[in-house]
Amino acid sequence: MRIDITTHQQRQSGPMGFLMRTIILTLAIIIAIRILPGVRIEGGSVATAVFTALVISLLDNFIRPILIFITLPFTVVTMGLFIFIINAVIIELAAGIVGPFQVDSFGYALLFSLIITALNYLLELPNRWLNRTTYKPRSDSDTDNDGFTPYEEVE
Repeated sequence: MRIDITTHQQRQSGPMGFLMRTIILTLAIIIAIRILPGVRIEGGSVATAVFTALVISLLDNFIRPILIFITLPFTVVTMGLFIFIINAVIIELAAGIVGPFQVDSFGYALLFSLIITALNYLLELPNRWLNRTTYKPRSDSDTDNDGFTPYEEVE
């Protein structure tokens, strides 16, 4: 059997992709702070929101995989729900690093991480829609002996 699928990376990589993800995360943080009373940025500075987004991104990229590996048995037993606890820990760590960013309790950190996740998804939808990839079957001559038809990317 031959599998021949062309894939397209949904997220941009490189400096522009990092910049876009940081802007989206900053917007999500600003919106989530307005929703939750227990999470705030002293002074309401946009620069602090950007710095908070950078710190959360760095913690998410470097500390989160280690925490996931350490807590893998809990994650498996809870069928992945323990990831929400890890996200709240990342938010608490970011609050400890960025002074003006304050979270009143672990419960608010958990709610904040859930809201950030939902807002991140919603704010990235236009980018995903613009970069969407559709697949169509190739010609019948491309099918192999098992009847498998490979798909190709259509722009």
